[in-house]
Amino acid sequence: MEGRASPAGEPQPRRTLRRGPVEPVVFLANFALVLQGPLTTQYLWHRFSADLGYNGTRDRGGCGNHSVNPAMQEVETLTSHWTLYMNLGGFLVGLLWSTLLGAWSDCVGRRPLLVLASVGLLLQVVVSIFIVQLELHVGFFVLGRILCALFGDFNGLLAASFASVADVSSRHSRTFRMALLEACIGVAGMLASLLGGHWLRAQGYANPFWLALALLIVMTLYSAFCFGETVKEPKSTRLFTLHHHRSIFQLYVASAPEKPRKHIALYSLAIFVVITVHFGAQDILTLYELSAPLCWDSKLIGYGSAAQHLPYLTSLIVLRLMQFCLADVWVAEIGLVFNILGMVVFAFATITALMFTGYGLLFLSLVITPIIRAKLSKLVGRSDQGALFSAVACVNTLAMLTASGIFNSLYPATLNFMKGFPFLLGAGLLFIPAILIGILERTYPHLEFQQFPQSP
Repeated sequence: MEGRASPAGEPQPRRTLRRGPVEPVVFLANFALVLQGPLTTQYLWHRFSADLGYNGTRDRGGCGNHSVNPAMQEVETLTSHWTLYMNLGGFLVGLLWSTLLGAWSDCVGRRPLLVLASVGLLLQVVVSIFIVQLELHVGFFVLGRILCALFGDFNGLLAASFASVADVSSRHSRTFRMALLEACIGVAGMLASLLGGHWLRAQGYANPFWLALALLIVMTLYSAFCFGETVKEPKSTRLFTLHHHRSIFQLYVASAPEKPRKHIALYSLAIFVVITVHFGAQDILTLYELSAPLCWDSKLIGYGSAAQHLPYLTSLIVLRLMQFCLADVWVAEIGLVFNILGMVVFAFATITALMFTGYGLLFLSLVITPIIRAKLSKLVGRSDQGALFSAVACVNTLAMLTASGIFNSLYPATLNFMKGFPFLLGAGLLFIPAILIGILERTYPHLEFQQFPQSP
């Protein structure tokens, strides 16, 4: 909205944030999701164990016995495959919808997409509550994921959130603001992990899902009535039109000097590989920890999940310190090195101490994605931020789909010869973004600042 003229005839400064920022939305959404994630995996493990007569980690002759246990391997395989089915259902639908909705938000504003995505997350947790309370078939988890994806899913919510940050941040502060938003994701995940593990031991599966429902209701209300719209002049436009997908496609093919398509494509490839490894490892970590030789219970899994989210916070702090002496791109390279080391340690971890050593090595691993997002954001104009982050959401969705397909299929296939092989694969894949980022920085240093004038 344009500022009104003062009595002296000078325009008043425009106020873009009239109410609350977007960070609480991301915090509440990820808290609810992380609370549900390990619970869903453990619930699947519990259901399949009951069906097959396997007593799990409490059976002295089962998980604690390092000999091959066919029942345990069957439980692992079924749990891994159903996790794959849930992810496939959500990601295939989300691939179309999150990209459509993100570009749509460039016109209508960020609030409508935040509200829609919040409703989708609400529907998913409602379905999960029915499954746990009524012991419905686990296939309904797939239905919940698809319903969530139809409303934009978490990727659509992230697209609106990062675009919102890009709307109101300067080019100099954008990397840190992106990292701050990701830190909200991490802190929420860490707290939810610590709470979920203890709560599951004390009261079972149902109550944590109810808390997730309450948080998502609060988040939906905040998105609808408290979030401060960051698009300056929102206008109504049709949702179901090819124009929104075309605007994303043009980011990669339009030969305009202000849209360096080659650099957008290569940075997109880099973030695709990073997210594939992150989500692939995350998909199998809980299962890896539940089974022999680690045999973790829900309390230890909660600690492990908290340690997995701690790098969101440590990466933010270290990024801020390193920015005083290093360019962002070299901070990302250092983060990739530690990420690779952590994956290698996971691959050979047979005791709890070694697993937490691997988690410790990941303390800087999550500086990579905010740095790449900030670089991408600086390569396009203000009116294309929603389209850009829709494209990034599309890349996220493809990466998660690829991660589920590779890691959830590879994990049961390699149980007999090397259980940690998927982590070794992830470590190898991370050399690809390390090489791409290094080449882009060496060949085209500070390209984004040459393409666009500095923001005030």
